[in-house]
Amino acid sequence: MLFTNDTETSLQAAVALVNSFDEPDTLETVEQLDSYFDEFQYTGRHDRDAAELEAVRALRPRLRALLTADRDGAVELVNRMLAESRAVPQLVRHDQWDWHIHAVEVDQPFATRILVETAMAMIDVIRADEMSRFGICADDDCDGVVLDLSRNRSRMFCSTTCSNRAAVAAYRARQARA
Repeated sequence: MLFTNDTETSLQAAVALVNSFDEPDTLETVEQLDSYFDEFQYTGRHDRDAAELEAVRALRPRLRALLTADRDGAVELVNRMLAESRAVPQLVRHDQWDWHIHAVEVDQPFATRILVETAMAMIDVIRADEMSRFGICADDDCDGVVLDLSRNRSRMFCSTTCSNRAAVAAYRARQARA
C-alpha cells in the first residue's frame, strides 16, 4: 500500500466522482449518489435529495482541476479548499475504520465532506511528491482521470472498458496488417 487506507479510498472516490461526468453520466440520480456513498464507505450526513445530488455533481470540475494540477497548483487548490471549509483536522475512529483523519464535522453537507476528504488525501500525495500517480486515460476517445496506485506505475487507462477498447483496437490493427 502506497498511502494509508483512508487516503487511498478518498483518492479513489474523488477519481470515481470526476469520471462519473463522462458519457454516459453515471451520477444523475439520488439512487446513484446513494451507491457512491455506500461504495466508498462514507459516514455522516447524507440528505438523499436532489439538492445534495447537485452539490456533489458540482464538485466534479473542481476535483478534476485538483487531480490534474501540477504539484504547486495542487497545493494552492488544497489550501483554498481547506480554508473555505474551515477544516480542523482531528483523529477519529468509527465503524470498521481505525484511527484516521476527519477535518469537518459529520453533520456538514456531503459535498463539503467529499471536498475536504479529497483535499486531506491530496496532502499526503503532495508531501510524498507523488502527483505522477495521476494522469489522463490513454484511450484516445476518453479524458478520464487515472489514479495509478500500482507498484510499477503501469496503469494507463481509467477503466477496464477503456483498456478493453484499446486492446480490441490494437488486435484489429494487427489483424489488418497481417
